[in-house]
Amino acid sequence: MKRNSIIFILLLPAIFACRRNQASADERIITVSIAPFGYFVQEIGGGDFEVNVMVPPGSNPHIYEPYPEQIMKLRKSVAYISNGFLGFEMTWLDRFYGMNEKMTRLSFGNLIDPVANAHEHEHEGEHAEAADPHYWVSPACAAVMAASVRDLLCSLNKEGCEKYRANCDVLLGRINDLDRKADSLFSGYRGASFMIYHPNLAYLARDYGLEEVAVEFEGKEPPPSHLKHLVDLARERKITTIFVQKEYDSRNAKAIAVEIGAEVLVIDPLSPEWLNSVTFIIESLHRSLQGSQK
Repeated sequence: MKRNSIIFILLLPAIFACRRNQASADERIITVSIAPFGYFVQEIGGGDFEVNVMVPPGSNPHIYEPYPEQIMKLRKSVAYISNGFLGFEMTWLDRFYGMNEKMTRLSFGNLIDPVANAHEHEHEGEHAEAADPHYWVSPACAAVMAASVRDLLCSLNKEGCEKYRANCDVLLGRINDLDRKADSLFSGYRGASFMIYHPNLAYLARDYGLEEVAVEFEGKEPPPSHLKHLVDLARERKITTIFVQKEYDSRNAKAIAVEIGAEVLVIDPLSPEWLNSVTFIIESLHRSLQGSQK
């Protein structure tokens, strides 16, 4: 019995240290608008911060509304990372800031070179988006995002800054490798077209000289006349793959695919595993362009 008591006393410092670390982590919540943003916090923060995602994977960020549990964590957050262009933010972001006026604010949309919103992302129940909000799929934009997260985390926890810089350097190396890979894969396809249900890859198209063709018409399901135009266009450009995001209904994409003998490929730009998701998108896009030239 005495031996057990001595062991317990010896373990007390470790127990209290664990509790202090847990309390510290609980106090360091960073809320992000979408799951891919959380990837950067986790990779660079190395577990020092809990991530609260307002639009979880599988939800549509254009029309999503938050749950009470997310709001509770928002009130405890030390920072909020926003997109800057998503429709749901135009409805909710000022309310979020009003619920927690002390949290640091970072908007990636202020740091990147935006693509004009040519497709009018205005769905029922939301505001029109001022610019295309899907920049996180671009490795070039992701590099800017990573550096800004590093600086944010350093400002929130100066003791961890050396670690955050080192982790960011590793992540930037992976991002730059992916950028070089994409540039090499698409070097022989400048000006080539690809088709996607919801226009999610405009920044990839811009960065690597491609053309994105959206199935959606003015942010809504396409009318029959537009579907016919898309079928004719797909045949003309020998499109062999139609991309559909995980959150969207694939029926119209499948209708076009049946007409032209193409496949429908589901992608997940909102995955919390940013690197795996974007790598898959780039490699799949390259394979689709190879098929178009056969």
